[in-house]
Amino acid sequence: MNADALPLAGIRLVEFTHMVMGPSVGVILGDLGAEVIKVEPKGGDQTRNLLGSGAGYFPMFNRNKRSICLDLKSDAGRDAAFALAQSADIVVENFRPGTLERLGLGYEALRRDNPGLIYCSAKGFLTGPYEQRTALDEVTQMMGGLAYMTGPSGRPLRAGSSVVDITGGMFGVIAILAALERRHRTGEGAEVKCALFETTAFLVGQHMAQEAVTGAAPRPMPERLSAWAIYDVFQTREADEQLFVGVVSDGQWLSFCEAFGLDDLLNDLSLRANNARVEAREQILPVVRALFASMSRAELIARLEATGLPFAPIARPTDLFDDPHLVEGGGLVDLTLPNGTETRLPGLPIEIDGERLPLRRDLPVAGADGAALLREMGLDEAAISAALS
Repeated sequence: MNADALPLAGIRLVEFTHMVMGPSVGVILGDLGAEVIKVEPKGGDQTRNLLGSGAGYFPMFNRNKRSICLDLKSDAGRDAAFALAQSADIVVENFRPGTLERLGLGYEALRRDNPGLIYCSAKGFLTGPYEQRTALDEVTQMMGGLAYMTGPSGRPLRAGSSVVDITGGMFGVIAILAALERRHRTGEGAEVKCALFETTAFLVGQHMAQEAVTGAAPRPMPERLSAWAIYDVFQTREADEQLFVGVVSDGQWLSFCEAFGLDDLLNDLSLRANNARVEAREQILPVVRALFASMSRAELIARLEATGLPFAPIARPTDLFDDPHLVEGGGLVDLTLPNGTETRLPGLPIEIDGERLPLRRDLPVAGADGAALLREMGLDEAAISAALS
């Protein structure tokens, strides 16, 4: 897709962000065509240097961005940041409450001369008693009930991804796009916020609704009563190969029994309705487990796919680098890591007019675009030198 045809071509975003939530807002809007300018501290965003599970944060969430390094504690650095923000359609920040305001880069300071500005703050909490607290993805997973629902009783477990950071960023994007649409009508900008805790509450809302409907508090997912009799991980003939299989409608139940020759179950009219099958799980599952354990994974996959039933091999993240669907469908983006290593990481999971969104800029070197950006802003060489020194 040509860059000029991207939905947000011509929109400028300046981001004061680090870690995951704020940068995820920028990478989504950047993939959609916005010009994204990442303002980093002198020496670069410390997220670039994280180890362990944090080592993937910067590469995953900072493509399609330009980088400038500024010391926001210096007058020249703040002046340059202010000028960049004044040129922006959107500003995104995810520092502690009040940080950007103290630097003269808050919404009220910026909107005076840029009334169309959309200013997105990505925080731990929206307005309320907790709003000054420091939060992290894992903090809000714990206090928002998600960790309780993920692990078994007594062993709260965070989800295996920064799911709240990323989803919270997505809600930030939704708010920004809504504000952009309103600006088309009114010319006025907006201050929008997204937050980790409220995102977690939204994610577990289905369990809150479950309690409202049933009158019983939901059990953690490993102990839940499933809505379907067959909705589980099954062992295949190979000792180290498992499959998830779901049978989630009465029609699928008939197809499943026919595909696997389960005539006794097929002919048992008491099992034709879903809720009756849920109550008969102890009758059904031993039969299915024994059958699947006698078959190879390849044979099971072929039969399930031919029947059109939901199934999934149990994959690891490393398997996705060579997943044929992602590779052939253009779902992976070619990137160069700071050490020169070439890799492929997931692109934005959407298509527009049948096309995936292109990589326009590789991961930025810290500060690499600083001088060019400030020249574009009309600063003279002395001011550029002062801002970048």
